[in-house]
Amino acid sequence: MKEIINSQQAAEIFRELYGEQEIDNAQKRYTALVSGMLNNNFPTEELCNTCGNMRLFSAPGRTELTGNHTDHNRGKVLAASIQMDCAAAVLERNDNTVFFRSAGFPDVKIKLTKENGESDLLPKPEEAGKTEALIRGIAAEFVKRGSKINGFSANAHSTVLPGSGLSSSAAIEVLIGCIFDSLYGSGKLTPLEIAQIGQIAENVYFEKPCGLMDQTACAAGGAVAIDFKDTLNPKVKQINFDLSAVGFALCVVNTGGSHADLTDDYASIPAEMKAVAAFFGKSVLREIEKEQVISGAAEIRKKLGDRALLRSFHFFNENERVDDITAALIKMENATGDEKQKFLINYLDLINESGNSSWEILQNVYSLNNPKEQGISLALALTKEFFQKENIKSACRVHGGGFAGTIQSYIPLEKIDVYCKYMETVFGKDSVTVLRIRPKGVMEISI
Repeated sequence: MKEIINSQQAAEIFRELYGEQEIDNAQKRYTALVSGMLNNNFPTEELCNTCGNMRLFSAPGRTELTGNHTDHNRGKVLAASIQMDCAAAVLERNDNTVFFRSAGFPDVKIKLTKENGESDLLPKPEEAGKTEALIRGIAAEFVKRGSKINGFSANAHSTVLPGSGLSSSAAIEVLIGCIFDSLYGSGKLTPLEIAQIGQIAENVYFEKPCGLMDQTACAAGGAVAIDFKDTLNPKVKQINFDLSAVGFALCVVNTGGSHADLTDDYASIPAEMKAVAAFFGKSVLREIEKEQVISGAAEIRKKLGDRALLRSFHFFNENERVDDITAALIKMENATGDEKQKFLINYLDLINESGNSSWEILQNVYSLNNPKEQGISLALALTKEFFQKENIKSACRVHGGGFAGTIQSYIPLEKIDVYCKYMETVFGKDSVTVLRIRPKGVMEISI
């Protein structure tokens, strides 16, 4: 396996996943994952029941381009998988135990059956919020769909940092789903099906409300426009997206905030949007029109408050922006010369509109429970100052769920070093990460 990882064929795969400059690092990383299962640090008892050849898997994180907090009300989003991922070396087991080791985190070990051999795949309250819940929930969904599953041992490493807004949890979910599918399901599930399994596990077993955007972007790969009107069959459209061709890079700035106590803040957004829908006898905002909400605004604010009303406005306007931004990207890809720059400016203007809507109307840049911590607001303000100082036409926005974590900024290639140093004076060394859109989603790396 080590020889295979360091082959020219593997180098070509790693170039596509991580970029030319990262081939050597990728080879060293996967070699370390393989070696890590064979040295004395990996529990011998977890290797005794393994069988078959060692296999390699990778699941990317994702970046949300626009469509902030729309998926949970069956809205539209534009997202993309990135070069940062969760990679794993995996061995199949001949028992019903899953052992999952990920560098920097406690080992996870669960049995999928009871001592008497009966299935043990129901949610366990004591596992809520833990990786154990995700594994058990994903296994349960495979069984429901008719798959006969068994256990596996995995040695994993993630470059998708928790709390970064790049969907570390979704990457883990689709990775585990892909492992189960490859080992026991013949690899027949589509990326969307793997994403849906991950979402169910997170909602029901992990007990965290979420939409389907994160899992879909991690599973599908590349830039994708997703319409969740039909949640069982969302429309997923692949889009070519190469910012470097127009002289820009996409960056995220980690403001260092913690997501630990923000579950209620996140949950309030879909809850308030759905409350507005319920005012009209519907379950989600996608089932009603913006004009209905505007006509009923006086009564809605009396019954539900102003914030719920504002958040519904964000939903409708953000859906329209997803269509407009997707169209701008498609036109930019097909244009040449000055026309390409025109569509780029249109794209950046729309991204700024999205960011301003999240900040002002959706209100997810800081928690009302801790108003002294406003890292996202500060990062956005500093980035706007940078644009003005450097006389740059560009864009920035809150990234992901918000309240803490990261912002997203578009920076001209020649200004990246200056921007990084500027932001690091406030948020610390390596707080800025330059993203690369990865064309492949979750996958078994077959070499």
